[in-house]
Amino acid sequence: MFLISDLCAILEDYLGPEAVREVYRAYLFGAEAHEGQTRLSGEPYIYHPLAVARILAELKMDHKTLMAAILHDVIEDTDTAKEQLVEEFGQEVADLVDGVSKLTQINFESKAEAQAENFRKLFLAMAKDVRVILIKLADRVHNMRTLGIMRPDKRRRIAKETLDIYVPIANRLGMNSMRVELQELGFKALYPRRAQILQEAVKRARGNRKEIVQKIQDSIAERLKQEGLNATVLGREKHLYSIYSKMRSKHLSFSEVFDVYAFRIIVDKADSCYRALGIVHNLYKPLPGKFKDYIAIPKNNGYQSLHTVLFGPFGVPIEVQIRTEDMDKVANAGIAAHWLYKQGDTGPATQPWANEWLRGLLEMQKSAGTSLEFLENVKIDLFPDVVYVFTPTGDIMELPRGATPVDFAYSVHTHVGNTCVAAKIDRQLAPLRTQLETGQTVEIITAASARPNPNWLNFVVTGKARTHIRHFLKNLRRDEAVNLGRRLLNRSLDNFSLSLESLPQNVIQKTLETYKLDSLEQLLADIGLGNRMALLVARKLAETQQAANLRASRSGSLKSMWSRYVPKWLPGVKKSTTPLAIQGTEGIVVTYAKCCRPIPGDPILGIFNPGRGIVVHTQSCQNIREHKKHPEKWVELRWEKEPSGEYPVEIRVEVSNQRGVLATVAAAIADMQANIENVDLDQRDSKFTDLTLVISVKNRKHLANIIRAIRRLDQVNKITRSRG
Repeated sequence: MFLISDLCAILEDYLGPEAVREVYRAYLFGAEAHEGQTRLSGEPYIYHPLAVARILAELKMDHKTLMAAILHDVIEDTDTAKEQLVEEFGQEVADLVDGVSKLTQINFESKAEAQAENFRKLFLAMAKDVRVILIKLADRVHNMRTLGIMRPDKRRRIAKETLDIYVPIANRLGMNSMRVELQELGFKALYPRRAQILQEAVKRARGNRKEIVQKIQDSIAERLKQEGLNATVLGREKHLYSIYSKMRSKHLSFSEVFDVYAFRIIVDKADSCYRALGIVHNLYKPLPGKFKDYIAIPKNNGYQSLHTVLFGPFGVPIEVQIRTEDMDKVANAGIAAHWLYKQGDTGPATQPWANEWLRGLLEMQKSAGTSLEFLENVKIDLFPDVVYVFTPTGDIMELPRGATPVDFAYSVHTHVGNTCVAAKIDRQLAPLRTQLETGQTVEIITAASARPNPNWLNFVVTGKARTHIRHFLKNLRRDEAVNLGRRLLNRSLDNFSLSLESLPQNVIQKTLETYKLDSLEQLLADIGLGNRMALLVARKLAETQQAANLRASRSGSLKSMWSRYVPKWLPGVKKSTTPLAIQGTEGIVVTYAKCCRPIPGDPILGIFNPGRGIVVHTQSCQNIREHKKHPEKWVELRWEKEPSGEYPVEIRVEVSNQRGVLATVAAAIADMQANIENVDLDQRDSKFTDLTLVISVKNRKHLANIIRAIRRLDQVNKITRSRG
């Protein structure tokens, strides 16, 4: 059993007497707070916090982290309040304990929401002080070590959470030793039978390997010695989860994975790493394309090493890692290996790569709508299979594999992402959805008037890009809904000889109270999004105005007063004779139906779609017949004199089956300054093929010119516009 005396013995090797006394004082407080509590195993509860503190002591963490580790459950599991910890041990220790504690006083709708909110709290506390997550990781390591006492279903749930969240966090912080242990324990708890079979296979195969491993190790060590390089050569043992993951992801058999021999060479300085690389490449032939230099370009968790794969004796592949002693410490302990505690400072100094990630977490949570969305975006950033690209000035940017120029733009700055219009990759214009590759130089072209496109959400991969696009569109959607709602309401108020600007504030406020809304913007957004009918809101405002006038004057009959504000048709819902003008720049609260694809010049009608605003159809569209029977569900529209933008329209072209006919049609469309968005081909018979093209046009005149140009082609027999 691990006791406080054992912990103090470890601490005396690297902490001063006063610090050790403070840790012991925290133990006395924790033991008293947990008095009478036991774990499922039956042992006193205080043994768990002590074990957590020991894990951190082995990483040589500072005494305040160890104090918080011993006290990490007192707020959550006892009657101790945070204020009491502040009084006893100071604000710093109390904040660390509070950061690790779960939210127990709030009721959540689901376990998933509760988990997401607790992780959000943890990540925010971590962003302020990274020691919070180190305590939580140590807590999870000890919980996983003692998981066997739990029910099978609970074991699986905790193991899955460990592999999904805590393992990637440990990896992101470069804490390889902790990551490997959590992976192994999680794998054995989640898939006990698979782990057992794999463990037995490893034991059987290990006996046949010892001689080969020793021979390769000796030959590498001997060659390094001959070249005058002082180095330590170690054979690396492959871990079960690593073998399992590689077998699954690359569809390999056990023998194919286990027949790769792995070695680590540890030298004194970075220059010696490159010398050692040359020596082993001279000893065994390297495999082309398998060399990676993580010293020149470190991983995003601070990891540095040279990786190479060689053809070994008997044709077996050899994986070799070459690093310095300091790099080896960082590879195993990650952020804990960098721990600097400045005299007179209030907190630790973490590494720049860690600070950058933590800043990103804070920025991400400010824009995330819900805790579930925040957790989803954090998970995206926790799996960094990375590519390295360059800015035009030569700075290196690290992005997840599959990242696009839009992800790159947001990683540079949020404003660059929001105003991105195009990108150059290696000085050549490239689509924004292009996946970036290591070594490319990326330049972002921006425009002050540009804004994020909702389609970007279909291909961005970084949590930062996804969060900021959603945040911008959410606000943009509201702004556009308010503007559209104002136009719709003023149009309806015009029937009562009123306007929104002419209505007194008390009339508007009274109407808002009726609808139980806090602001006029909220009411206008509801109208713009199609959640409320502008005509009914206008009627309510007119009634409120009439009632206010009646109270003010106290004279005249209700009928005569009412007739001044309400037209005779009000009791039955009828339509305004003034169509709402569509400019083409209304954004995402005015959309254009794909069934009939209206373009400027077409007679149009708007259908209210709750949550989406107005969907524009042509008046002849077959899909609006039912809607026309319900006047409150549609609004008459017209185009502005010069609407802006381009609009997709579908045309069908019957062509003769001749070589190059599609290219000929496409060239004719391009000559008319139009883009083709989509093409479908349907070969009717041996003589004719039907082309269905979606092209972008400015208006009906532009479309007519395109149709005339296509009709003049010899290969074209017939051309029509699809009407829905």
